[in-house]
Amino acid sequence: METFKIFQVGSIEAKKIIASENEPHHHDFEELIIGTEGQMEHFIDFKSTVLDAPFVSFVTRGKVHRVKPIMKDGKCQMWAIRFKSEFIPETTFQLYSLYHDNASIELPGGACFGRLGMLCEMIDDEMQQSSPDYAIIRQLLGAIFTMIESERRKLTPDDKEQLKSQSITFKNFLRILEENFRRNVGVEYYAEKLFMSTRNLNNICHQILQQSVSEIIETRKLIEAKNLLSTTDKTISEIGFELGYNEKAYFTNVFKKKAGQTPTAFRTEMKKLVS
Repeated sequence: METFKIFQVGSIEAKKIIASENEPHHHDFEELIIGTEGQMEHFIDFKSTVLDAPFVSFVTRGKVHRVKPIMKDGKCQMWAIRFKSEFIPETTFQLYSLYHDNASIELPGGACFGRLGMLCEMIDDEMQQSSPDYAIIRQLLGAIFTMIESERRKLTPDDKEQLKSQSITFKNFLRILEENFRRNVGVEYYAEKLFMSTRNLNNICHQILQQSVSEIIETRKLIEAKNLLSTTDKTISEIGFELGYNEKAYFTNVFKKKAGQTPTAFRTEMKKLVS
């Protein structure tokens, strides 16, 4: 899949999806679904929920899910935004912490939701250009997530939201990770910062993201490496050093193991996509 994609699902496409064999699946990109008309049955986190428009649903990479559009008064309309985690690396991990235990929210109609639709149309319009400006698209996508989070906080104020201690710890871990992932520090560093054992921190990360602390750190480094490879002219050695890898060969091996290709091959592929 390309790094970023946006498309609309209207009544005709919805009927095709309804009639097709639509099995639960997972993908290697993030997906934001914004429903403006009709309903959607969403199977995610191993339970099924029917959502009435307007709604938003964020599907993090690797989650098993299935979407079934439902016609209401003959109408069904939704936007689907798909992007690779490196497209907005500074935001992706924060999204994981916000949506890992609650993928979908129904929103009130009105001005805010109308603005979400307008932002989607602006992104779609930019993508139709012969040379889309991805910096503009990143800013617009960031604005969409900011508005959604603002509405989410209104629906579940902090004094009413009974956040599990695990979720709080996980969010704190991601906050500390965001400040320190470029440094050459390991699991013990993060556990100490959170006043807990490495075992407990690993257990929490496994329950929420099905990854160890080390895997999450490496994934965050990989996302940033991809971002730097895509948007700068820094050498492979410079990028590796910036992310705490002292040897180019070691950085290349780690990158290839996780990304399936070398940093140089990834950079070449990204240049072809952008051009």
